[in-house]
Amino acid sequence: MTQYIPVPAIRKHLIVPALVAMLAMVFIAALPYAEAKFSPAASRILLRSAKIGLVASLTWLALGAVSLFEIYFRNRFDISAADNLKARKVQTQFILFKRLLVILIIFLSVSLALLSIDDFRRIGTSLLASVGVAGIIVGLSAQRTVATFLAGIHLAIAQPIRIDDVVVAEGEWGRVEEVTFTYVVLRLWDSRRLVLPTTYFLEKPFQNWTRVSADIIGTAFFHVDFSADMEEIRAFFNTVLGTTPLWDGRAKALQVTDCTSRSMEVRALMSAANSGAAWDLRCHVREKMMDWLRREHPVWLPRARAEVNSGAGENVSWSAPGRNGDDILPPAKEELLRG
Repeated sequence: MTQYIPVPAIRKHLIVPALVAMLAMVFIAALPYAEAKFSPAASRILLRSAKIGLVASLTWLALGAVSLFEIYFRNRFDISAADNLKARKVQTQFILFKRLLVILIIFLSVSLALLSIDDFRRIGTSLLASVGVAGIIVGLSAQRTVATFLAGIHLAIAQPIRIDDVVVAEGEWGRVEEVTFTYVVLRLWDSRRLVLPTTYFLEKPFQNWTRVSADIIGTAFFHVDFSADMEEIRAFFNTVLGTTPLWDGRAKALQVTDCTSRSMEVRALMSAANSGAAWDLRCHVREKMMDWLRREHPVWLPRARAEVNSGAGENVSWSAPGRNGDDILPPAKEELLRG
């Protein structure tokens, strides 16, 4: 246990409030023997104060225990690890239920403190009869708030999203940074924060890229001329993947996915360990492929083709650009320009 919870944290959250609670209990136990030295009114005030102090110290102790459990779960299930699916599940559930537990502890402690005072006890008894009616009124007037709160509990149980999940919502890519009973905070790729109600993830479609695992498939598209040698391009693509640690080795493919009137569309498909690595890998492959084509095979870059009429009834094919970026003119065209 101490492997995940440091000793100073135990001393701070358990030992100190436990000592205060013990002192309050000793004081309550010793108070009847000292009543003769105080008036009845003073004795009642001291007894009520001691009971309220005992309730407060026990509340402090309970909240400290919850804080220790939070420290334990954060250290035991580290979401910064590479394979953090289980850690994200556990931490998401604990964060939400911890909030519910803290609310319950505070509510019970305040109730016990008020019940130790006779006047509040009588008022509370008279209010019990109207609790049902008041609950109905509050439920009807705050339907959206109650629905949002229940949606937060649903998120904790069903877990369509978890802490540190990579999601796409409202057209934005980001990671789940915070989950509460009423809202979810997404940390976007440029450090902005997108705040959405919990009901959003139960009522609207969204993409979760790490629902089962963090690995993902990335793609990069580029266009080449019809004269390009696909086998040579594919061989260089494999070389690029083999020289970068961003590729996890699971999947790769390079295929012609479409043809237009001017070029062929080539799709490079590759796998990565997570979405961040996939983005960097896509950019890396795209840059390397275009640089290689520009330097080694410029004639494989997309070219504009046309037929030029020589004036003698002959149509001559023409295309551009050339190796050095200059237009290549057909012989008939050159003769016409000279003439």
